[in-house]
Amino acid sequence: MSSAKKYINRDLSWLEFNRRVLEEAEDAGTPLLERFQFLSIVQSNLDEFMSVRVAGLQAQSKTGYLKTDFTGYTPQGLIKRLMKRTTRMVRDQYRTYRELLRLLTKEGVTLTTFRDLNEEQQASMTDYFKRIIYPVLTPMAVDQSRPFPLLHSKELYLAVILKQEEMSLEEDEKKTFCAIVQVPSILARTVVVPGRRNSRKLSYLLLEDLIKEHIGLLFSGYRNEAVHAFRVTRNSDLALNEEGVEDLLQEIEKELRRRRRGLPVRLEVEKGIHPDALELLSEELELEDDMFDEIDGPLDLGFLSKFVGMLPNYDHLRYAKYEPVYPAEFDEAEDMLSVLREKDVLVYHPYESFEVVNDFILEAAADPNVMAIKMTLYRVSVNSVLIQALASAAESGKQVTVVVEIKARFDEARNIAWARQLEKAGCHVVYGLVGLKTHAKITLVVRREADTLRRYVHVGTGNYNENTARLYTDVGLFTSHPDIGADATALFNEMTGYSTPHQWSSFAVAPIGLKPKLFELIDREIGHALAGRQARIVAKMNSLSNQSMIDKLYEASQAGVTIELIVRGVCCLRPGVPGLSDNIRVISIVDRYLEHARILSVAGGGEAEVYLSSADWMTRNLSRRVELMCPVYDQGLRLMLMNVLHMNLQDNVKAHELQSTGTYQRVTNQNLPLRSQFEAADIPLWKSIATAIK
Repeated sequence: MSSAKKYINRDLSWLEFNRRVLEEAEDAGTPLLERFQFLSIVQSNLDEFMSVRVAGLQAQSKTGYLKTDFTGYTPQGLIKRLMKRTTRMVRDQYRTYRELLRLLTKEGVTLTTFRDLNEEQQASMTDYFKRIIYPVLTPMAVDQSRPFPLLHSKELYLAVILKQEEMSLEEDEKKTFCAIVQVPSILARTVVVPGRRNSRKLSYLLLEDLIKEHIGLLFSGYRNEAVHAFRVTRNSDLALNEEGVEDLLQEIEKELRRRRRGLPVRLEVEKGIHPDALELLSEELELEDDMFDEIDGPLDLGFLSKFVGMLPNYDHLRYAKYEPVYPAEFDEAEDMLSVLREKDVLVYHPYESFEVVNDFILEAAADPNVMAIKMTLYRVSVNSVLIQALASAAESGKQVTVVVEIKARFDEARNIAWARQLEKAGCHVVYGLVGLKTHAKITLVVRREADTLRRYVHVGTGNYNENTARLYTDVGLFTSHPDIGADATALFNEMTGYSTPHQWSSFAVAPIGLKPKLFELIDREIGHALAGRQARIVAKMNSLSNQSMIDKLYEASQAGVTIELIVRGVCCLRPGVPGLSDNIRVISIVDRYLEHARILSVAGGGEAEVYLSSADWMTRNLSRRVELMCPVYDQGLRLMLMNVLHMNLQDNVKAHELQSTGTYQRVTNQNLPLRSQFEAADIPLWKSIATAIK
């Protein structure tokens, strides 16, 4: 069987995922303002895809790299397919945008043009331009004495074509001048227009349209021939050579400065852009024809998220507000640690509040009997309670160790700032391991109790970020199980000091032990299947792209193991191929919240084992990161997690099933509608052991 028939290409699979996000924007059953939010997500997803994945392929192509990947594609051939599909997606994205604008207008909100305003409104907008916008603008001429400026990645610019007012007719036909004006990102992209008399409708102008109307004020003595928006996306991946670096933090700061000068990957231009402007941009940015998109609408629809988010009195066009509940296990307890001495506790965000994680650290920081707090941080919110709690604990004399991953893409600068703040407070800060990203999510609290020390652990599938915890579905386990506590201590020792690989009692840890553990579990299920016993694997993750993991799942399918995968994004496994993957089903759920939990359930011949993890089944997670998979020992909690998996597998509203062709079809059947995220909001339902699917 050829590679193309056996596997789905990772990047083509990612475009299929973004297509499913776009379908949420197209779905008339999604509240109107939420449909705009999904359009914004499509844009931000595509920006990152271009600046990282496509950028990497272009770099390979320019060096003449001709080898095929394990799915059968060369960089050159893959780029062509990606750009062709991206162009179609962008076309559908803007068609949807125009449709949603029409629906929004019916609700009394319009994105209008300057020339559609009455005289009073125009005068008000002109005054706003002169007072607020004009002082911020910087016209940048491009000529022999003034070189082409550095264009920042993903910022919005205007290309202005000018002619001198006092020119002969012959000169006028030949000579044009070009200038570039950055649309200031420090200002809101949409400007509210004063309402018409006796009208309750809300009108907004796009910032770039207001600048276009008054562009002549920036170029006295010249007349404006054309003004069009454009936007450049650059290679944003960091090229770190960690082996020879003396100070990793300083090296990353240098790379962040270099990122602004990354090679251009994509140029988006407004439809109808002046040919002189397009020629200048193409020459200066050295872009091929297939590297630019002509956009019929406003560039960068990422602004839609803030725009619809600030609309007042339109809650009826949004999802009903959901307030996460505080976990009942801790709600009436005097302190959390006393609960954990008696039992383990499972929490499921965002249905259960992330405040419970904050409180765990806050209580530990304030407890005089707590000796040490150790924690990993990958992505943290701007105003993090956790950072303040850790700093407070260190200042009170506790041993506080924080492994901060300063290589977390696009969060590097923020994490460097957190690291320095923690160091000032007296925390011992470790910047991860050379050549590896620390992606495990774990906190260890060591407390003196009577004549001994007890260890309390939190292990999660998601980041310690209270903002994304309201938007992502993630699972967290609180426990004082001695085996988990001992492994947590060993893990931090390996990350912060010199230690030979530990003989784990409970954990499986990448980059050395996680993949072998997964293979061991799959091989065990293969043995059960061959012996005629129950053999089933259910796994939930964000992405599945590691070739050897896929091959192992194919082997299990051929042996008769039933495999059900819930993979939100990239999936390179091709299900339903006769003789290869007949017993494998793959679904993806895209809904109100971003599905982010990683959960694994294996039948174990009848007695199911359940694990939660920080790792997807991708090569980078299994071999280039510090990742963690932790067993759930409590039988009741295992059944709760199996309930979560079962709800996902039964979803027939927001689930899509992957076909052997590589495309996805929405799951529909004759059963009553079941929307797993709405079911999960009913916490007693999935936490009730009585309803568990064994």
